Amino acid sequence: MNETKKAALKIGILEGDDIGHEVVPASVRIAKAAAEAAGMAIDWVDVPIGRRALDTHGFTMPEGTLDTLGALDGWILGPIGHREYPKIPEAINPHPILRKRFDLFANVRPTRSFPGIGCLHEGIDMVIVRENNEGFQPDRNVVAGSGEFRPTHDVTISVRVITVEGSSKVARAAFEIARSREKRLTLVHKNTVYKLGCGMFVDACYAVAKEFPDVEVDEVIVDTMALRLVREPQRFDTVVTTNMFGDILTDEAAGLVGGLGMAPGLCIGRGSIAMAQATHGSAPDIAGKGIANPYAMIESTRMLFDWMGHNRKMDAALEMSRIMKSGIDAALADPATRTPDIRGTGTQADMVEGILRGMEKAVAHA
Repeated sequence: MNETKKAALKIGILEGDDIGHEVVPASVRIAKAAAEAAGMAIDWVDVPIGRRALDTHGFTMPEGTLDTLGALDGWILGPIGHREYPKIPEAINPHPILRKRFDLFANVRPTRSFPGIGCLHEGIDMVIVRENNEGFQPDRNVVAGSGEFRPTHDVTISVRVITVEGSSKVARAAFEIARSREKRLTLVHKNTVYKLGCGMFVDACYAVAKEFPDVEVDEVIVDTMALRLVREPQRFDTVVTTNMFGDILTDEAAGLVGGLGMAPGLCIGRGSIAMAQATHGSAPDIAGKGIANPYAMIESTRMLFDWMGHNRKMDAALEMSRIMKSGIDAALADPATRTPDIRGTGTQADMVEGILRGMEKAVAHA
C-alpha cells in the first residue's frame, strides 16, 4: 500500500430527507470517481439521520449516530426537512445538535456567478463566513432550554447571544479564508443599534485582525449590505457576520447567481472535522422527479475535500477537489447538462453525467 493509501479518510454519508436521497448519492458518486482518479483511499460510512431514521430506528437522531460521526474525518449531510416531521419527542431537528456537539462554529458559504445560467450579475466571486452557534437562533444559543420564550400569552422574548470567544473564532476562520483569496475582509454588523452585541462582534474581529496585517478590513452596516449586494456584489470578496445576518444575506446572495440550487456550504470548526452541507432545503415538492439541481451538494462535497487537503496537507484530497471543479465547470457551461432552474434542458442525471465526463477529460489532459 502506498503512502496515499495509508492516508485514508473516513467520510460519513447522511442523506437527510426528500431530495437529499438524490443529491447526496450523486455527490458521493462524483467524489468516489475523483478519489479513484487522485489515488485517495476513502472509507465511506452510511449514517442514519432524518425521517428515514425515524421510520427505521425510531429517532431522527438515532442512538450511536453522534459517536459514529465523532470517529469520522468529516461527513456529507443532505438537506433536512424537519418542518414536516411529526410533532413527537423522537422527531428532532439534527442541525443544531451537530453544530454544537462538534463545535462547527463557522458556516462558509461561497457565491459565484457562472455564465449563461441566469445570474443577475456577472463577475461575482465572494465567500460569506457566517457564525454558526450563537446569535438569535434559539435552538443553539443556550446550553439548556431555549433562547426564545413567552412569559405571557401576548409577549414573546427572543434572546440574542454574542460572545467574544464565538466572535473571535469565526473572525479568525474568515481572516484565514480572506488571506487565501484577495486579502480583503468585510465585517457586516449593526453596531449603530445593537451597540453591545454587534459592538462586541466588531471589537473581537478587529482584535483578531492584528494577527493578519496583510488583510485589508472594512465595515458595512447590514441593511446597507443588503442594498449593496443587489447593486454591486462584485465589490466584495470575503465577508464575516453574525448568525442571523449571515443566514439572510447568503440567501440573498444565492438569489443573485441562480438560486439556492447554486448555494453550497461547509461547516468548519476548531478541530479537524468538517461537514459538507448545501444551504437549500429538502424540497419535498420536487423529490423523486429527477430535476433537483445537485450543484450545491456536489460543490459542498468538493469544498469538504479541498478544506481537508489544506487542513491536513493531503495532496490527493486537493487533487480530488481540482478534478471535481473541472467537471463541475464543464457541466455548468453546457445547457444540456444543466437543470431547468439554471436555464438548462437537462435532468439531474444529465448534470451528474456531464460532471463525470468533464472530470474524465480533466484527468486525461492532466
